[in-house]
Amino acid sequence: MTDLEPKQSPYAALKYPQFVAFIFANSFVTIAILIQEVVLGYSIYKIIHDPLALGLIGLAEALPYISLALFGGHLADRRNKKTLMQVSLSFIILGSLILIWATSSTSGLTQPQMLTIIYGVIMLIGFSRGFYSPASGSLNPFLIPKEVFANAATWQSSFWQAGAILGPGFAGFLYAYLGLTTTLWIVVGLFVLVMILLSTITSPPIPIQNEQKVNIFESLKEGIAYVFKTKVILYSISLDLFSVLFGGVIALLPVYSEDILHVGAEGLGILRAAPSIGAVLTMLLMIYFPPLNNAWRNLLLAITGFGIATLVFAVSTNIWLSAGALFLTGAFDSVSVIIRQTVIRFFTPDEMRGRVSSVNGIFVSSSNELGAFESGLAAKLMGTVPSVIFGGAMTMIIVTVVWFRSKELFNLKFDK
Repeated sequence: MTDLEPKQSPYAALKYPQFVAFIFANSFVTIAILIQEVVLGYSIYKIIHDPLALGLIGLAEALPYISLALFGGHLADRRNKKTLMQVSLSFIILGSLILIWATSSTSGLTQPQMLTIIYGVIMLIGFSRGFYSPASGSLNPFLIPKEVFANAATWQSSFWQAGAILGPGFAGFLYAYLGLTTTLWIVVGLFVLVMILLSTITSPPIPIQNEQKVNIFESLKEGIAYVFKTKVILYSISLDLFSVLFGGVIALLPVYSEDILHVGAEGLGILRAAPSIGAVLTMLLMIYFPPLNNAWRNLLLAITGFGIATLVFAVSTNIWLSAGALFLTGAFDSVSVIIRQTVIRFFTPDEMRGRVSSVNGIFVSSSNELGAFESGLAAKLMGTVPSVIFGGAMTMIIVTVVWFRSKELFNLKFDK
């Protein structure tokens, strides 16, 4: 396999102002959502001290998202993508304002009432993301020419991971020094900033061919069928689904910080940021050395490394060893993200980007949010450490099976 553009500038994608605005907007969304997720998860765990409660946060967001994502992808292919993002973000802001009221000392709510509202708002955010994510994923490729897709995927992932560093890192300290309610106000401010950035982006033309004759169920079926018949897309997003579904440990970090490592909210911020630090540093390296030569081999090796690092984290009782293992999970995951995003960009026709993005989003959401539920449930049934060992071992088994079933993809090439 050869590089897409051997002499291409590593900053090629950054020459397009609307793409820059887009990746900054996505980065701020990531920061805001992760700050909110971390402080809510930590607050709930301090109240209940049950890892299953942390898993239910992921389930409360994943189920609404999955139920609407395909329809959101259908709309993204046939409506104004930017408008869909702005409307969805408005509902997310509304939910965040409700959280501020519910968690304030003046709300007068009982503890069960407050928890019910928190889970309800998380569901609202999940519904909103069911429209926001497909619109965002399908808008992105229209902001840059095809010859810089790989470079754009690296920059977008780097900015996302930068947000994933700052969000959890800030969250622990904001919670410790400013409190929950003030932290949630900061989240709202970040969402408003995203709305401003989105206003500077021009949405691509809305497709008009056969608009009145489209059957929504046929449209959704077409998108799903395309993913399942395109092996490179199916295998790449399936690997992400199953490796993170079983091997992800993020939802259990409050348990590790409180009960295993005994490092409190500040330590939680370090642990939560460690994978993203590893990811962003690796992605910056990938700007100069793209992992697209022998892409499929690199993808499988990266997921293998992710599984091994997860096993190290599972048995560690030292915060710095734990943070180092999490750093490596992020580094390995970043390689798979770049390859997967490039695969989706290159092998998806323009008229199907919303639907394919929504299918990919369902897989990613399943791996993250449903993975959080799986982690919480497994920790309750097996114990925290055994459940993480089980997850790491499952990741190793899955990547081994895929390695032998996908030999034809070892010759994968990206053509302009």
